[in-house]
Amino acid sequence: MGIYGQDWASYQPSEPDVSGLGFAFVKITEGLSYINSKWPAQRDHAKAHGLVWGGYHYPHMANAPRAEADYFLDQVAWRPGDLVVLDWEGYDDANQGVPRAHQAAYKETWLRYVKRRLPYNPVGMYANLDYWRNVDTTGYCCDFLWIATAGRAAGRPGIQADWLFHQYSDSGGVDRDYCHLGSTRELRTWALSFRPEPPTARYTEDDMLAFFTVPPNTDFDLPVEPAGTTSTPQGAARNGPAWVALAPQGADGQVTTALHQEGGNWSSPSRSGVTVSGSKHLIALPSDGSVDKVRIRSTVPLVGYVVGRQVA
Repeated sequence: MGIYGQDWASYQPSEPDVSGLGFAFVKITEGLSYINSKWPAQRDHAKAHGLVWGGYHYPHMANAPRAEADYFLDQVAWRPGDLVVLDWEGYDDANQGVPRAHQAAYKETWLRYVKRRLPYNPVGMYANLDYWRNVDTTGYCCDFLWIATAGRAAGRPGIQADWLFHQYSDSGGVDRDYCHLGSTRELRTWALSFRPEPPTARYTEDDMLAFFTVPPNTDFDLPVEPAGTTSTPQGAARNGPAWVALAPQGADGQVTTALHQEGGNWSSPSRSGVTVSGSKHLIALPSDGSVDKVRIRSTVPLVGYVVGRQVA
């Protein structure tokens, strides 16, 4: 159970081997001046092979966290489902002199600020055991934790906290990762779940959308806007479900109807008896938007109307 991935930087080629991988993280920026020149090619390569993709920033924590976050975020046209990560570690010269309390505050500010800028993307944090246990003071990692414990078996990082990704090896010049979700599809569904739900269409009550009369013994072609569903309205008037209603005038009779598909053919005729004392004859318009005309032929005069719902 679980899927495997890697994280790439400029040390890896522009098109790494993706055999057996379900996701990839790519370093984009460091501090306020460095950009990985390979990151666009690495991202495009990952996405072209169906991998879930994330980009990460390595901080210089003496700098202002919002300035670094802006520098990082502005490099990318972020798409729904992209993962956004702070690579929170600082063993290099740029961070050695920064007090750990300041490093902890940097992390809190960076994550919360980035989440405000990208509320519809998952935002998370990478940390190794030293930073997670000895520098962190709150346990805050925003939407997910990517924990690094090199040398432990994949999926067994040895921590109590919830985690989504585990960096379990850095052998062979490649950082190797594990996600405990069951498939790449499951991970992508989770990543896309941060998008807002599309608004639910609101409809009026049934309204008369058109009124007409049909003379007897004549082919009467009625143009109609496509009908839709409550979640997917159709047509220029943004119709929901729609029907054609027919009623005989003065005498009982026979009505034959056929539906015409735009750019296509007429359906087989359908015949029905209509009575003055009976209920209206209803023709439901298909909800796939395919019908643009209804042909009506009657042995008696008819009055008719189109009834349906429209977006409020």
